[in-house]
Amino acid sequence: MARYIGPKSKIARKFGEPIFGPDKVLSRRNFPPGQHGNTRRRKTSEYGIQLKEKQKAKYTYGVLEKQFANVFDKANRTKGITGEILLQLLESRLDNVVYRLGLSPTRSGARQLVGHKHIVVNGKVVNIPSYQVKAGDVVGVREKSKSLEVISNALSGFNHGKYSWLEWEQSSMSGKFLHMPERVDIPENIKEQLIVELYSK
Repeated sequence: MARYIGPKSKIARKFGEPIFGPDKVLSRRNFPPGQHGNTRRRKTSEYGIQLKEKQKAKYTYGVLEKQFANVFDKANRTKGITGEILLQLLESRLDNVVYRLGLSPTRSGARQLVGHKHIVVNGKVVNIPSYQVKAGDVVGVREKSKSLEVISNALSGFNHGKYSWLEWEQSSMSGKFLHMPERVDIPENIKEQLIVELYSK
């Protein structure tokens, strides 16, 4: 399973945002990495701005180039606003839903839970992080994994009311995917229209 395993703080500093979660390095050095990171840089071209936005989305959701291109192609073929559908498809990935349900503090941690068969969808174990969760699906913790300290620590104090498209049931340690989130409800700072423009060239 391919995924980005390089230095996360360097990527966060590149975009000036904690896209992998709270970052101590970024809070101390809020400028791009490298020898000239803290000096004034040349104006970025239109293409450069669009490319940077695509890279930000890729790193945020933990998707590599080919996967991202496939998701965009699917969004482009679906009726509606392409950019919004793109983000909805990324949000409905199983690893992202596990992250949104508070079962892990990071998406990479959520991906690991899925890969190690700790997560069930509608009662059946699913170990594919890119699995597309549909409206009505119930995503939960496998019975044998409910006592895992990493999961209980993540759930401790987590606010399950902040995502309107998910419904959490504490007794069963599972959440229902009610519907695709509206764009205004997706908290990620991504300008999806720039990504659409990039792929339209």
